[in-house]
Amino acid sequence: MPKRISLAPATPDDIPALQALAHRIWWAHYPAIIGEVQTAYMLERMYSAGALHRQMTEEGAQFWWIKASSDAPIGFISISQQAAGQYFIHKFYIEAAQQGQGLGTETFYQLLDIYPDACEIRLTVNRQNFKSINFYFKIGFRIERCADFDIGDGFFMNDFVMCWKRPSTSGAGSP
Repeated sequence: MPKRISLAPATPDDIPALQALAHRIWWAHYPAIIGEVQTAYMLERMYSAGALHRQMTEEGAQFWWIKASSDAPIGFISISQQAAGQYFIHKFYIEAAQQGQGLGTETFYQLLDIYPDACEIRLTVNRQNFKSINFYFKIGFRIERCADFDIGDGFFMNDFVMCWKRPSTSGAGSP
């Protein structure tokens, strides 16, 4: 099957474009889950120019554009290595109009090609974000635990911590 998307590194020079795309995606998706006030708060907290620059340059997050065949970004993903073979996906977003076509699954498998040493990948997802939770189940993530993160100003992220583990290559009858 031909690739319908590609992943391209995003750099600090891309911060304004990342901010614009994040705002479009978040305002289309999150107010129904966390409300408008918390959506605005979280966008400012996680997607200000300073926050994105710090994530890219100080916190070890590698950002990737998710580009459609037209080469236009339709989403982005950020990931960092936590330990040998262990990674954490901080952000994984695709515009609503592009969802439901298998592009998220294709993105995840391309990410695995970029990080072939990944044995475990974790992420957090809001417990009310059923569409995303079901997507993560589909690509092999499982819920590890519930976690509530205080993000300030009286707001909490009420999340599932989910984990994907690379399937073992050894069979039951292997030595």
